[in-house]
Amino acid sequence: MCATCGCGDTTGPRVSVVADGEHEQEQGHGHGHGYDHEHSHPDHTVILEQQVLAKNDGIALHNREWMRARGITALNIMSSPGAGKTTLLARTIRELERQRPVAVIEGDQETRLDAERIRETGASVVQVNTGAGCHLDAEMVDRALRALDPADESLLLIENVGNLVCPALFDLGEEGKVVLISTPEGDNKPKKYPHIFAVADLVVINKIDLLPYVEFDVGACVAQAKILNPAVRVVVLSATTGEGMDEWYEWIGSRSAISPVAVDN
Repeated sequence: MCATCGCGDTTGPRVSVVADGEHEQEQGHGHGHGYDHEHSHPDHTVILEQQVLAKNDGIALHNREWMRARGITALNIMSSPGAGKTTLLARTIRELERQRPVAVIEGDQETRLDAERIRETGASVVQVNTGAGCHLDAEMVDRALRALDPADESLLLIENVGNLVCPALFDLGEEGKVVLISTPEGDNKPKKYPHIFAVADLVVINKIDLLPYVEFDVGACVAQAKILNPAVRVVVLSATTGEGMDEWYEWIGSRSAISPVAVDN
């Protein structure tokens, strides 16, 4: 088990990084974090966790410096499964691709389904399969960047593994952390998963087109997020209908030297 988040095991399931046109390459890599494991004992857990996060933060710093030197803006998009990350990414690519290159790192435990959806938009994409791992880490992103080789001044969208717990712990080298929730999930997610909201730069409430059909109090959800993180910005939108997307693009511009504006199809 991982001392930091408890995911995976010590048998070494694979982590694979697959770029366009490549065959999947399996890599023995623990449970996907890129560091050694030992059987956890109570008096060793804190020290091991500190070592894990320190190694990750060092690689994340390298990732950030590498991307900043090339004008690449990376956003780490986190959510529970089914909140609409891939739909949001696909629409963003279609509406911004005429202004700047957009590339994607797709994180999932298994399959290349989301990468195939992104590839249909024409964007460059790399799939990272974590096996038993429940989140991406900086080393996985480092390897994905080498395979992807995003263009200078591009927008890099990192779709993390669907999980509202473990992704919050790991810096990837991004310029902004985005937490996406959807109206069918209920408005109490900030209360139930406080850490990820506390570290977020932006909270996106998606699927507002379903508000007439679900019980979701937007004001209550925003208030919970603001209690945990007074500085966090909240954007309310529908990635399906496009309502509220301009505010999403404006926030992307605030994290980047290049300010995107939606372009009509």
